[in-house]
Formats: sequence, C-alpha cells, structure tokens
Amino acid sequence: MQTSPAVRGRAIRKSFGDVVALDGVDLDVASGQVHGLVGPNGAGKTTLLGLLLGLAVADGGSLEILGTPVGRTLAVPDGVAGFVDGPGLYPSLTARQNLSALAALRGYDAARAGAVDDALEQVGLTDVADDRIRGFSLGMRQRLGLAAALLTTPRLLVLDEPANGLDPAGTRHVHRVITELADNGTAVVLSSHRMDELAALCTEVTLLSTGRVVFSGPVSKLAAESGELDYRLLTSDPAAARQVAQETPGLRVLPGRDRLERLDPGVLVVRGPVPALDELVVRLVRAEVAVRELAPVVTPLEAAFLALTGAGQTDEEDPR
Repeated sequence: MQTSPAVRGRAIRKSFGDVVALDGVDLDVASGQVHGLVGPNGAGKTTLLGLLLGLAVADGGSLEILGTPVGRTLAVPDGVAGFVDGPGLYPSLTARQNLSALAALRGYDAARAGAVDDALEQVGLTDVADDRIRGFSLGMRQRLGLAAALLTTPRLLVLDEPANGLDPAGTRHVHRVITELADNGTAVVLSSHRMDELAALCTEVTLLSTGRVVFSGPVSKLAAESGELDYRLLTSDPAAARQVAQETPGLRVLPGRDRLERLDPGVLVVRGPVPALDELVVRLVRAEVAVRELAPVVTPLEAAFLALTGAGQTDEEDPR
C-alpha cells in the first residue's frame, strides 16, 4: 500500500441554499481499501461521492485525491472513475457502443484491441454486448456502469449503490470485481443501504447522519457499537431452551418478536450482548439441547447503524 491515502478530506462543508449537506466531514481512504459510506437518506452520502468524482465542489475544508489537492473547480485527478445516482447511458445504443462512445468522448485509451470487450467480460455482460440497453434491467445497467469505470483502470473507484437491482448471482459477480480491484491496489468508495453488502466488502466505513460523521473506522468496531442484539434461536427442544435462556444472566427471551415464532413454532428470540450468548450456548450444551441455529435477527452492522443514527429517521428520498 502507498503511504499517502487515496482520499484525504478534512472539515469538508457543502450547502445547497439553506440546506447543509456536509458539515465538517473528515474522510480517509487508503489505497487498496474498500471504504463504505453509510447513512440514512439525506445524510450527505451522495454529495460526498459527487465531490470525489468532480461533480460538485466543496464550500469549505480541504480535499486531496490521489495525492493532488482538489480546488474550487469541477476537476479531479486522472485515475478516478465511477458513478452517482446510476450510470449515464444511451438507451438507443448497445452495451458495446455505449462503452466505445464513452471512451471516445473522454479520451480514454480504449482503442487498443479488446479494451471494451475486456470490461464487458469483467462484469459478465459479454452475452448481451450487442443488445440495446433500453431493454436492460436496472441490475444490468449498474453492471454496465461499472464496466465503463473499468475502462480507465482506476486508482480510485467511486460507486453509488453498486448492487442496486442485482440478483444474487449478479451481486456476487460485482463483489468479486470490486474485491479484485482492491486487492490490486485500487481504492474503492461505495455507498449502500444494504448492510450485508457493506459487511461483505468493506474494511472500513464512515457513517453519516445529517451531514456529520458519527462514526469512522473498521467495520468490526462499528458492529461492536450495537451492544445488545436480538438473536433467532432454533434448538432440538424449544421448551427446555426457553427455560435455559431465561436463567442465563444478561439474556432476555422476547415475547414481542412472535412473528418469527409464528413462522416456526420452534424458534425463540433472545436479546443480549455477545458474552451472554456465549454463555447460553454453553448452558444449552450442558442441558443436552442441540443448537440448530443461532443468528442475529438484525445484523450487527445494521443494529449499529440504527443505534448511531436513530431508528426514527424518515425514509424519504433526498437528492443529495
């Protein structure tokens, strides 16, 4: 890894009229790192991504990308690629024609033999390379947007909801591409509302709420912020498991989570910190009760997100 970060932002501020989108945001992203931006709608994620792509300029603070200070002009250093609010594509053109046109417009060195085809193959779109994209699904358009970014061999890749509209196979494909890029030294900054995606891809996350950073650091540390979690418990003897759980210090059996129990009468939902869950497993084994499943009802990352941003956030869309 390089000693200088791919992205270094300090006290970044950005407003749109009376609306404060970013309020003193710090951001550090190392080369070879997948860094997630997390936050409710309207938290400032899209604005921050736009600054990284040169689609907007900050009102204050400092931003350095790939070792180059970014000033007050809509420009970023070479080696930055990605998309915000979905990729810009020409629906009347084929996938291959879209990439060729983009390469020509931006002066990319895609004229070399096979550059466009290589990008299409990387994202799994070779079979539909000559289909007009007006018939593409949302997921296919997202993958084509990623292919467009790959034409530049980016050193910083910026992605907004890259798995949006993808089926499980497509999601795995995109995740593999992102992971391989990071392994080869590319810094990746992505936003997502999917906690499973962030947990699978990111080594660090920055959590925004109302334009401010409320957490920044390793995913494992963010997950630890969640404290007590609700767990789905399935055993060979539900009645005995309930009794053991009720007697385990620091653990509660939740009668209010009966939707899961209606779906499977053998399921219990218990709440507690990880050490209490560990003790529960030990006690169940001693009681000769087999544990068939013990999994979070809500992932630790999502629980931390709710705890740090407030579960009462509205889900209304905000263009920024």
